[in-house]
Amino acid sequence: MKLVRNVIPLLFAIFCGVQFASAQSGLDAYFGVGTATANSSGTATDTFGNGNIFFTPKMGGAFGKAGADLMLTPHFGIGGEADFRFKQGAYAGLNYRPIFYDVNAIWHPITRAKRVIPEFQAGIGAVNLKFYYPQAFCDVFAGCNTSNTFLESSNHFQTHLSAAVRFYATQHVFFRPQFDERWVNNFFQFGSSWVPEYSASVGYSFGER
Repeated sequence: MKLVRNVIPLLFAIFCGVQFASAQSGLDAYFGVGTATANSSGTATDTFGNGNIFFTPKMGGAFGKAGADLMLTPHFGIGGEADFRFKQGAYAGLNYRPIFYDVNAIWHPITRAKRVIPEFQAGIGAVNLKFYYPQAFCDVFAGCNTSNTFLESSNHFQTHLSAAVRFYATQHVFFRPQFDERWVNNFFQFGSSWVPEYSASVGYSFGER
């Protein structure tokens, strides 16, 4: 899947430390679903120059999350995340798909509890906002077909904060509800630079805890 090929390289460098992490019992990976939201800018635009006016939408929909981290000490570590909208959304006559990715410092304030571990992250990253042109056409020979042509993308710097709690079901498997708050520089396509996200993931801790 092309989308997966785009976001997984972000996490590759973290997974390259697997041998070190096995010795230190510090490598975790998790995957989940959630939703990220941003208000509409309320902009009216004649997208195709034909007098048909569209209004820019608010951001929403179902997002996927993929993340990994390497705990260098019991309390501190580094990690990376990628969040992407599963399906393209409608945007003023076009389609759009955002991908958020970031690298973070991680703090576990409590480590003595084996089953419940709170977690805080802070870092920086970027947002890639892709736009597509959807078309539908029919003829008497081939019937009806659709196409979805990539047009362009817009990149923005972002800062990232998150709070999560890991609930361990076993020594290695955990459930992880998470709240993210992102500030996106010059996010003019939407009505706010602040993009909150709510998600829940299932993860696995490698090595011994």
